[in-house]
Amino acid sequence: MAVAQLSPRPKEDRHSSEAWRRAVAEIPCVFCGAPAQAAHRNAGKGLSLKTDDCLCAALCPTHHSEIDQGKSMTREQRRAEMDRAIVLTLRALVHAGRVVLA
Repeated sequence: MAVAQLSPRPKEDRHSSEAWRRAVAEIPCVFCGAPAQAAHRNAGKGLSLKTDDCLCAALCPTHHSEIDQGKSMTREQRRAEMDRAIVLTLRALVHAGRVVLA
C-alpha cells in the first residue's frame, strides 16, 4: 500500500507554533532518549515552502543528522524513519499529557 505524501505548505498556510516546537524539544529523542530538538521533515522544503510544525519529531542531533543527510539509508528509508519519528513523537507528547482533546 502506498503511503500518502504530506506536501509542504506556503508559509502563510502552515501550522506554526512556538509552543509546539518547545514541547517537542522538551521530550527526549524518540530513538535513543538523549536530549532532543524539534526536527522538521526535509521533503519538499525550500524557498517559501515549509512543513507544518505539528509534523516535527523529537530527535537528538545525531539522529537528526542521520535522517537529514545520512549515507547509510536511501532517501526513501530516511523519509520513512522521519515519518516513524513523527508518530513516536506524537505518542510521547500524548503520554506526557502535552496533547489533549479540547
